Amino acid sequence: MEQVVKDEALKVQPGAPKAPAKGIQVTDNALNKIRSAMVKENVSPEQGGLRLGVQGGGCSGLSYNIRFDTQPRERDRVFQYGDVRVFVDPKSFIYLHGLTLDYQETLMQQGFVFVNPNSTKSCGCGSSFS
Repeated sequence: MEQVVKDEALKVQPGAPKAPAKGIQVTDNALNKIRSAMVKENVSPEQGGLRLGVQGGGCSGLSYNIRFDTQPRERDRVFQYGDVRVFVDPKSFIYLHGLTLDYQETLMQQGFVFVNPNSTKSCGCGSSFS
């Protein structure tokens, strides 16, 4: 059985206080990038979504994993942001609860940015933490 969390409670609101989130927050920039990538990858918003996870490895001990999946797994937490769904497995959710997923484009770099209040240290690449 999948757990669905509605976006009104989780979306980052401009000027909103930075209280710790109970789930996963996704900024408007990230949602726009996810939507355009889903179209390019032919991922159906009705069935598929973005999978966020954590795996062992990387410079700091753990690394983020981000990819598209065709459907949620049985025990996944499913976060709904309008037409975008984000799937998180129970083990990864331990490390990701309170996370804000953003997307930034600058002259130097572009990509998803993980703002994780559970991270005590991270490496320079931004994809590894502990």
